[in-house]
Amino acid sequence: MPTATSAGLNGTTPASPLNGRANGFAHSESWVFDLDNTLYPAACNLFAQVDVKIGEFVAELLKIDRDEAVRIQKEYFLTYGTSLRGLMLHHQVNPDDFLDFVHQIDVTLIPPCPALDVALAKLPGRKIIFTNGSHKHAENVINRLGIGGRFEAIFDIKAADFVPKPDPFTYEMMVRRHWIDPRRAVMVEDLPKNLLPAHRMGMTTVLVRTHEEWAQAGADGEHVHHVTDDLVAWLEAAGLSAAKG
Repeated sequence: MPTATSAGLNGTTPASPLNGRANGFAHSESWVFDLDNTLYPAACNLFAQVDVKIGEFVAELLKIDRDEAVRIQKEYFLTYGTSLRGLMLHHQVNPDDFLDFVHQIDVTLIPPCPALDVALAKLPGRKIIFTNGSHKHAENVINRLGIGGRFEAIFDIKAADFVPKPDPFTYEMMVRRHWIDPRRAVMVEDLPKNLLPAHRMGMTTVLVRTHEEWAQAGADGEHVHHVTDDLVAWLEAAGLSAAKG
């Protein structure tokens, strides 16, 4: 079972992010972060814009009405991990065209977060973004947050040959590409299902909890080692733990 390890969770403010599984983070060499609804709060509702754009893309592509487009969009998302993957498999969609269109959104809904920048700066080790979105979208988001200089690399959906998380193949590609030792890595993500392959590889996993019920399926699984609904506070505590060794 995961342990609540961040300020704000269950109304408590623990002194440390540690639970019974780990003795600090001094061993951690690599920090792998999901992007959307992880590095910024889900309450920003940025993905609502992407969701609308995907529906528009599907409706125009298949010449169908909005309701049917949304049905197909959600079916592909649930079946393949991203709507794009389903569109590529069933309709031979050009992925670059799709990504360019659906990420034409207003990122100013995300407030800059100087506290996150400070927390990342104090966190020892390499930081990498691992996203089912595009490289350009990731850059837009982290630059808006004010954390663009904190990441060594972005492993996006194109780098994954458009095979999305949680396919284990994609995790293997990511760790090979960036010379990551999973046993000395931490993965931070808002979807519990996306933490399962990381756990199986030996990573320490951190769930950034949202309040979307569908997104939290599996949150009580043994593959979720730490849980928080305040990423900045959690990272601050993890950084202190790593510094103490």
